[in-house]
Amino acid sequence: MTLAPESAARFAAGATAFDRGDFFRAHEEWEHPWRFGPPADRPFLHSLIQAAVALYQWNRGNQPAAERMARAGRGKAAGCPPVVNGLDLARFWAAVDAALAAPPGPHVPLPRIRPAGDGTSHV
Repeated sequence: MTLAPESAARFAAGATAFDRGDFFRAHEEWEHPWRFGPPADRPFLHSLIQAAVALYQWNRGNQPAAERMARAGRGKAAGCPPVVNGLDLARFWAAVDAALAAPPGPHVPLPRIRPAGDGTSHV
């Protein structure tokens, strides 16, 4: 599945923020197309918003909120196609879960929306 053009620009901006660890900004970028974009795009965007909020809360040390948001996000992702805009949702959520299982810090590999510049995978 590919996002509708009206969602794609905000998705890209949110992906850039997410991949640099600015989870709050990613959430902000995805909020508008989630609320006002095409209905087909909304579950995917909502799942990403919830992943961003989960990681934001995790960074703040609020593990209960992080786990709650991750559960909700995985639930939204379950209703999506397996790959959206090139993002393998199962691998992405596995990487989110792995990050949340560790104490926050620079040693924890964080999930990514886009492949790293070196051609590695999304996570």
